[in-house]
Amino acid sequence: MIGSMTYGQDTAQQWMKFELSFESDSLYANPLYDLEEFYAVFTAPSGKKHKINGFWDGGSNFKLRFMPNEAGEWRYETYCSDPKNLALHAQKGNFSCEKSASKHALHQKGNIIHIDGDYHLSYANGDPFFWLACTAWNGPLKSTEKEWDDYLSQRKQNNYSAIQFVATQWRGADVNSQLQKAYSGQGKIKVNPGFFQHLDKKVDKINEYGLVAAPVLLWALPKGEGKELSPGYALPQEEAIKLAKYMVARYGAHHVVWFLGGDGLYVSLFEQRWKNIGQAVFGEEHPGVVAQHPMGRSWIGDAYADEDWLDVVGYQSSHGIGSGTIDWINKGPMKKKWHKLPARPLINLEPCYEEIYFRTTDTHVRNASYWSLFATPVAGISYGANGIWPWIRKGEKILNHGSLSEESPSTWRESLNFPGSLQMGYLAEFIQQFKWWELKPDHELLTQQPGEQRSEHYVSLLRTDDYSTILVYTPLQTAIELRNPQNIDYKARWFNPVKNSYTEAELKSAGNLVQATPPAEGDWILILEK
Repeated sequence: MIGSMTYGQDTAQQWMKFELSFESDSLYANPLYDLEEFYAVFTAPSGKKHKINGFWDGGSNFKLRFMPNEAGEWRYETYCSDPKNLALHAQKGNFSCEKSASKHALHQKGNIIHIDGDYHLSYANGDPFFWLACTAWNGPLKSTEKEWDDYLSQRKQNNYSAIQFVATQWRGADVNSQLQKAYSGQGKIKVNPGFFQHLDKKVDKINEYGLVAAPVLLWALPKGEGKELSPGYALPQEEAIKLAKYMVARYGAHHVVWFLGGDGLYVSLFEQRWKNIGQAVFGEEHPGVVAQHPMGRSWIGDAYADEDWLDVVGYQSSHGIGSGTIDWINKGPMKKKWHKLPARPLINLEPCYEEIYFRTTDTHVRNASYWSLFATPVAGISYGANGIWPWIRKGEKILNHGSLSEESPSTWRESLNFPGSLQMGYLAEFIQQFKWWELKPDHELLTQQPGEQRSEHYVSLLRTDDYSTILVYTPLQTAIELRNPQNIDYKARWFNPVKNSYTEAELKSAGNLVQATPPAEGDWILILEK
């Protein structure tokens, strides 16, 4: 038995990956099926116990990965469903865990959790965590080490906090850069440890930059070219469960938010299938927070209200820029239902991609993102660009995506500096100056709603419970009139989401009403503070 530490450390570091390696006495033809269980119980200095599943890493190699959440002396004992395999069964050991030397918030405040009753995510110490994710579905699969470093460095510098990616082959990438698949077979499957060893380095890097990894375990779109490549659609239920459990064991020691499915239909015909998968994979104690990433304009909040394994109600507003999509964001189920369902973060995990169909601009991206952020209690938003998610290099085209595959978009590197890509960083910086986790929508404060006449003119509003802070997003230069039920004497500013700048606001008061008009054309946020 060999104990090894990540990043070359002799002892474990709190809130970082700790790894143990084992060489099995027996060779199994297909460990996914032949070995029912291999896990360890880790006992913390406080006495609390954590059951952590291990995984096969090729040949006779097995591993256990764990993120210690306490400093001090830990001990562990392994269990194997093949008790004759003494190299895996009843192995005991201990190790020392020190405070992390990393200055990143993840390694100081702890892993991401959802606290019951909250509409946002938090660090383990209770501090709120704001979600700003970049969508790099193919990034870990296709990128070189230098490309991945460059990408993560730029995202971190621009206030992103999470990276969304696909963890297997799927319709957008049939193999990785090493021409490997995550698994083979459509009935009984076999995982390919080489594929995941390549992925390990990319996931490690995400956390090294202080970013949360958000892997899609089972891409699931049930239609279109390449759907047979997507495990969430193509695999039988039991095989999908085994594959997902394997990845949870492999990456559970990382800072992760799991996307159980990607782009799937999780209601109607497929609802019970996905509830079964979710319960089987995440029904017991598990590392990480769980979200679902549905197909465009599909709402799962009501159907999954009683599914305790689901922590985040994700949604995808789709890549439309017309009134149907705008109304779905501003007047749809998120706005109508959030306060009637169990408290969970509600996050638009896929608003319109910048440059998709060569028509979507930074204005469309900003509109969709701010509207989404203001439609429910604030939790976060995701960004995507049509050259980043498929990891396009010069001359390359997108795989299996119909008309999107006909013409090459801008490269991933060019797309990093798109206006909307940078402006989402401004959004994160802007909202985090406030106690954003206390902000909830209250459009009733508006005396008039321009969006009733034209969808693209919809004005959104957030406020704290005590009315001490009010934020109003307007997509155009138009007069705003608000009710002021507390008759508060507000200080007022305008925020320019394009230039990341502030301007004093001229506020007019009349009785319990206040009025303000943006200083120039374009979209603005009015800030009212007591």
